Amino acid sequence: MKNELHLRAPGNWINDPNGFIYYKGKYHLFYQYFPYAPVWGTMHWGHAVSDDLVHWEHQGVALFPTKEYDQNGVFSGSALEADGKLNLYYSAVRYLEKDAENIHMAKNNHFVTSQAMVVSEDGVHFDNWKDKRQIIPVIYDEERAHAAHTRDPKVWKEGNTYYMVLGSTCREETGRIVFYTSKDGVNWEFSNQMTDRRLGRILECPDIFKIDETYVFMGSLMYISQKECGYEHHAVCAPAEFDPARCRLTLREEFEYVDYGLDMYAVQTNLDKDGRRVMIAWMRMPKAVKEQNGCEWNGMMCQPRVVEVNNGHVYFRVHPEVGKYFDAEVPSFDKLDFSQPFCLRTSLKEGQELNIGGYRIRIENDAVYADRSQVFAGLEGYSLTGRTPEIAGECRLEIFVDRNLIEIFINGGEFVISHVVYDIGKYIETSNFDEGDIRCYSHRSS
Repeated sequence: MKNELHLRAPGNWINDPNGFIYYKGKYHLFYQYFPYAPVWGTMHWGHAVSDDLVHWEHQGVALFPTKEYDQNGVFSGSALEADGKLNLYYSAVRYLEKDAENIHMAKNNHFVTSQAMVVSEDGVHFDNWKDKRQIIPVIYDEERAHAAHTRDPKVWKEGNTYYMVLGSTCREETGRIVFYTSKDGVNWEFSNQMTDRRLGRILECPDIFKIDETYVFMGSLMYISQKECGYEHHAVCAPAEFDPARCRLTLREEFEYVDYGLDMYAVQTNLDKDGRRVMIAWMRMPKAVKEQNGCEWNGMMCQPRVVEVNNGHVYFRVHPEVGKYFDAEVPSFDKLDFSQPFCLRTSLKEGQELNIGGYRIRIENDAVYADRSQVFAGLEGYSLTGRTPEIAGECRLEIFVDRNLIEIFINGGEFVISHVVYDIGKYIETSNFDEGDIRCYSHRSS
């Protein structure tokens, strides 16, 4: 199965991106996968590969439960190349109580989590019986971490040292960051931990990386907004200070959302083949999509985004490969093929509005507003609008429209609004400006 621009579930369910890496001439993206129904369940790792971050081909299941310590799920983690091999690091879950009516759920949320790894010689073959090993047992010391909620290892190498950062919690009240270090990427020692109320109640999917001379922290924070907004958990980012010698992270800035549509979660980054820091993340979907052939799927990834830091602000820019994909200019709206992804480039001013098949974008009080209420019908309890911070009077937009996802890059990635959508109409309307002020692009068919 092949996808273009956005990696979708190959039927049934996906969520977090895992093991995102450029390895042996290809991009590899693994993902949380429940292969039996379009709902969350016992996690496997699905696998997809790409030559350009735009054209993806699913490879099937790479990792699945086989050990006592991962019998109830191979959960999120990362990838690293070491000595030409592909190391996959993941969180292994074991239920202490099972729900008799649904074996894919832990009764009373009673489970424990450890950290494990798999080594692949080629990034193609994965031996789930012989090549797995548990590298960090369940942590029962509350001064260090939490036995259940310590997860999502992000591993990187800096100098001669391997680093692992884990998301955790202090008594399910305050988010916690946990650090381990290693000399070989296999044998790990506890290094440091820190709690911070800005990290929500539980931290998930932490990521720390350096751009030029600036470290950036990203993470997914649990219980930082009201249920009435649809999602309580959100992905955030900020420049930070990191001392590798002591594994000490200083969150020097207030967090910003990675994406102001607030559907995005579980951000993961790595370097592309040209050394750019690239981010990809899961777009949460409240209901499955049913195709004409009867196949149902739930979950997709955003398009790849280049991460940069400018004047202390984290930007998410359109990746050059995505720009190359939209290589055919379309002369007018009525020539657009709504069954295929397309791109619109324009500028908006206060009082102007763009309506894309019922999805409305406008400028109000020096901020970009996006309203999906007309293309999200019947889904109560989810936020229907997105809003950026103030944009200082300038509003250049690159808008990418796919049948279930609209992504709006504002002022070269200063802010981004991405929304999952359903039932987009096949029309575009403008208010207080002309069609000629919008340039349209599609992918040139081969």
